[in-house]
Amino acid sequence: MHEPVVPAIRTVSHDLPFSQEFEAFMAAGWTATPLAGDLRLPVADLAAARRAKLSARFPGERLIVPAGELKVRSNDCDYRFRPHSAYAWLTGLTGEDQAGHVLVLEPDGPHRHEAVLYVRPRSSRDGSEFYRDRRYGEFWVGRRPDLAEAERMSGIRCAHLDAYGLLPPGRDASRDAELATVLSELRLVKDAWEVAQLQLAVDHTTAGFEDVVRALPRALAHPRGERWIEGVFALRARAEGNGTGYETIAASGAHACVLHWIRNDGPLDARDLLLLDAGVETDTLYTSDITRTLPLSGRFSPVQRQVYDLVLAAQEAGIAALKPGASFRDFHRAGMRVIAEGLAEWGVLESAEGDFHRRYTLCSSGHMLGLDVHDCARARAEAYLDGVLEEGQVLTVEPGLYLQADDETLPAELRGIGVRIEDDLVITADGARLMSGALPRTPDAIEAWMGELLEG
Repeated sequence: MHEPVVPAIRTVSHDLPFSQEFEAFMAAGWTATPLAGDLRLPVADLAAARRAKLSARFPGERLIVPAGELKVRSNDCDYRFRPHSAYAWLTGLTGEDQAGHVLVLEPDGPHRHEAVLYVRPRSSRDGSEFYRDRRYGEFWVGRRPDLAEAERMSGIRCAHLDAYGLLPPGRDASRDAELATVLSELRLVKDAWEVAQLQLAVDHTTAGFEDVVRALPRALAHPRGERWIEGVFALRARAEGNGTGYETIAASGAHACVLHWIRNDGPLDARDLLLLDAGVETDTLYTSDITRTLPLSGRFSPVQRQVYDLVLAAQEAGIAALKPGASFRDFHRAGMRVIAEGLAEWGVLESAEGDFHRRYTLCSSGHMLGLDVHDCARARAEAYLDGVLEEGQVLTVEPGLYLQADDETLPAELRGIGVRIEDDLVITADGARLMSGALPRTPDAIEAWMGELLEG
């Protein structure tokens, strides 16, 4: 058994001391302010069913799923907190106030568990945490639910976080590989509520891309136009959801050949392309993941269109391969076959055979999508990479060509061009539904769309 740890009040070196008289004054004269209305989360019943699935996989074992802890960014300033995806999926609780909380599935007989949520309740007014503690104090970071309110929200019995320290050890998802794998695999197929949340994320992302196009004139005039683009999209993401689902890639010119270019510190040149890979994360923590490659002038040059058309053909081939029962790898193979044949036709490759095309494509053509941008990453290969697609799975299809500026195997006119086209799709009974179809994909449609937005 462990003794409960009573955390110290989190203050900093430049906080001024308080007199005893002031502390007594602060402890009195407060009105009770319970949260009103129906607090139960819309996803509470779905979360209960998810916990039942997990329970059935580990009969008689204590299961521990932490939300995660705050992490220091600089001295006494923490990074913004986001709960671990498995915790959010099992509880429906997604707010920044979940830092440090722990879900425990306590064995309750040989074939079931009782869920208990160990939380830090709101600051009591009879202590000093509520106005002194910079990390958890209500006057510093906002109100948390009390235990009864947390129970009403989640439908889970709640206990004070201090009591968690008295529990015997169990299987902890943050350290137990098997538990983490099961939690990933249980999330591979999305239910209707999850698909709706992902569609909401896609719709907000579509609006963010429109914002970016409207902002291009100002971005082109700024010495760090890529960062201007990043900021414009971030405004939409924070206004409509929890923020971005991952660090935005705003890569212009040769920066587009860097797959995860997130420095975003370059200028924009109207003669170049902009590769924008960005996604809004909803308040429920589901994220979209969309990439468009846009001509900064509003019109593709002939060579830019040549590269773009090949990537688009590869994506169309990949999308056509999506259906229940198909191998997960089929859509990648289909897209890369188009890329390899195209590179051979251009004379870049001697033949479409082999894997030499990977010099110019580098990575896989897609991944699962959900609470994480690269969702279900702890799933076994046989359930994911080497598995088959199922109705309800949501994934991206994102072939790309990254023609490095210093690659002497390429004709000079192709060097420094990077193109990726990425869309989000849900597997249906007979194929796949394009969730991000509101954003144009063909060169002609992109030029017309950009022209309308820039004129407006």
